[in-house]
Amino acid sequence: MHAYIMDADIKQLSELPGKLRRDAPAPSVDADGTEVLVDVYSASLNLFDQLQVRGKYQIKKPFPYIPGTEIAGVISANSPIPDGCNWVPGKTRVFGSANGSYAEQVVAESSSLQEIPEGMSFEEASGLYVTWPTSYAALRFRANVQPGEWVLIHAGAGGVGLCAIQIAKALGAKVIATAGSDEKLKVCTEVGGADHAVNYRDKEWFKKVKEITEDHGVDVVYDPVGMILPSLKCIAWNGRILVIGFAAGDIEKVPANLVLLKQCTLMGVFWGLNTVKDPEQVPKVWDGIMELLTSKKAKAVVYKKVYDGLDQLTPALEALMARETWGKVVLRVRADPQNPPKGKSNL
Repeated sequence: MHAYIMDADIKQLSELPGKLRRDAPAPSVDADGTEVLVDVYSASLNLFDQLQVRGKYQIKKPFPYIPGTEIAGVISANSPIPDGCNWVPGKTRVFGSANGSYAEQVVAESSSLQEIPEGMSFEEASGLYVTWPTSYAALRFRANVQPGEWVLIHAGAGGVGLCAIQIAKALGAKVIATAGSDEKLKVCTEVGGADHAVNYRDKEWFKKVKEITEDHGVDVVYDPVGMILPSLKCIAWNGRILVIGFAAGDIEKVPANLVLLKQCTLMGVFWGLNTVKDPEQVPKVWDGIMELLTSKKAKAVVYKKVYDGLDQLTPALEALMARETWGKVVLRVRADPQNPPKGKSNL
C-alpha cells in the first residue's frame, strides 16, 4: 500500500516527498467491532494537517503515523460490515473522517462515515465532513439565523466560508463575505452566492459593511479567522458573533465593555465535541446538510486544481499554506472509473 508515514516531525513541507513509503502495511479491521476498511479515492486537506506534520498542532500523534483526516471512497471488498449498517463491500460510496487519509486504504469508525449523495463525485464529497457540519451547526443552531438578517462571513472563499455563505443564504439571510484578493471576492459572490464581498485588507472594511447595511450593522458574524475586534465595529445591536477558529494565528482578547455596549453575544462553536456533549444534535445537523445538497440549494466546492496522486501532497499543502487556494483543496488518491476527471473549474 502507498502512504505517507511520518517517522518524525519535519521543519518544512519540502521534506515531505521523502516520507512517501510504498511498503506501508495494509490496515486490518476487527470483524467483531464497529470499524470498516475503506479504499480511499480522494482526501481533503485542512489547515491543521500542515501544522501536524510539522509538529505544531496541539494534538501530538505517536510515531509512526499517517497524516490526514478527511476521505471519500468505497467500502473495501474485504471489509467487515458492523451490525446495523446496510453497506455493501466493494460498492457503497462513503465520505467522512478517518485517521491517515493520505493513503490508499484506511480504517474508519462506521459512525464517522456517511453515504455519498447520488451524483456527487469523490472529490466533492471528501471535503464535507469537517467544514459543513461546523457551518451548519453554527448558523442554524447556535446563531439561529433568521430570514432577512445580515450575516457577515469572514474568509468567505475558504472551505468553511463557502459552505457558510450557502447555508446562510438557504436560511434566508443577506450575506456579506470578506476575502483578501479580487479573485477570492469573485469566488464569494459567483461561486458562493454572497450578496456582497468586501476586501478585509482595506483597513476600514467595517465601514463598507455599515454602508451596505445602511448603518444597521450585521446581525451575525461568522469568524473562522480571528477578526472579532474589527467585527465589533459593524455588529448590530443584539448581534451574535460565532467564534469558529483562529486561522490568522492569534487568539484575540476581547474587551468585555465592547460586548456590553453592543449588547451582543459571543458564541463558541466546537463541532468535534458534539458527538460527546450533544449527540442528539448530530443527526439533525446531517439531515439538514443532506437536504441542502440533494435539493441543490447548496453545493460542495472544490478548488479549480485537483492534486492528482499521493506524490502531489507537498504542493497541495504548500498552496493551502500560501492562501493561494479557495474552496476545498483535494488530493485525488485514485481515479473514479465511473466518473473520470474532467478538469472543470467552479469558476
